[in-house]
Amino acid sequence: MSTQTRAAVLSTMGASHPYADSRPLSVETVTLDPPGPGEVLVAIKAAGLCHSDLSVINGDRPRPLPMALGHEAAGVVEALGEGVTDLAIGDHVVMVFMPSCGHCAPCAGGRPALCEPGAAANGRGELLTGARRIFREGEPVNHHLGCSAFAGHAVVSRRSLVKIDPALSFEEAALFGCAVLTGVGAVVNTAQVRAGQSVVVIGLGGVGLSSVLGALASGASPVIAVDLSEEKLALARTLGPVVTVNGADPDAVDQVRALTNGGADFAFEMAGSVRALDNAWKMTRRGGTTVTAGLPPPEAALAVNVVSLVGEERTLKGSYIGTCVPSRDIPRYVALYRQGRLPVDRLMSGVIPLDDINAGFDRLHAGEVVRLVVRPQRLETR
Repeated sequence: MSTQTRAAVLSTMGASHPYADSRPLSVETVTLDPPGPGEVLVAIKAAGLCHSDLSVINGDRPRPLPMALGHEAAGVVEALGEGVTDLAIGDHVVMVFMPSCGHCAPCAGGRPALCEPGAAANGRGELLTGARRIFREGEPVNHHLGCSAFAGHAVVSRRSLVKIDPALSFEEAALFGCAVLTGVGAVVNTAQVRAGQSVVVIGLGGVGLSSVLGALASGASPVIAVDLSEEKLALARTLGPVVTVNGADPDAVDQVRALTNGGADFAFEMAGSVRALDNAWKMTRRGGTTVTAGLPPPEAALAVNVVSLVGEERTLKGSYIGTCVPSRDIPRYVALYRQGRLPVDRLMSGVIPLDDINAGFDRLHAGEVVRLVVRPQRLETR
């Protein structure tokens, strides 16, 4: 039986600012087909506003349109498609924006974040099964990263869900599907930071501040946070023993190199900026590692001095979804949160209704917030 629900649909990229006026996202009623084999109907309870959504809205990350946006969310299982036997109606779940087939070469090698069928399906705006389950006036609407979570309900692949402890609030749980998975994972999985090693993080959005939390939980020292916003730098200092540097300072690179006796063991670029990545490279010591999880426009390129790369045995690494194994890592990070070692709740900037989503993205674009969470007001009929 189909479901009618409200969803935020993007029909045109590159709208002018402010979005509160141009309204690139139209909150409207769409129809969801019932879940097919290997799929699940989820009632969305909370969804985070992320720069990955913003980069689709502004055209930096082109996607097939129209598309129902949203990829960082938590909710409750409402219906199961054929063959889904390891979830039950009423289970609490977190969505993961890269489904993993479990059979391709990366999945078989223990790297589900690089799933080839999952990446292809995301690029086409489909679920992992190849289906589209969202319709507007009878015409198909594309899925955003297999989730389309700015909505009252979503049909997703079972491979896009991780069951979680129901004691965790939905607003907090949503952040584990992207910001925490990506930011903490970059530190503990991609870089494998050890206690006592020095870390600098550039870009203090939800992902960057999650990297700061991951570095603190790993025992890194010193942990240095870099951003252009004094408000975000102040927030970083409240998370633990964190030293801050304003990236607008002309000597920001020199400050970090002085604080780390010549450069950090690990530098993380989380701003999605080539200039920030260049600075991260310059802040990294000889023999150190520069990691980026930022996603600038596809045409962006970085010039690297090859002599330094070789002669200083430097490493430059990309990190996608924190090199994660979602079914392993999300429960681990939730456990750290419950122990007080990963205070993810400190990253929440507020909760807004779905109808205010365009204004919410204005605030994200302006750098006023870390993570706003949408709480959908559902209208659905079967």
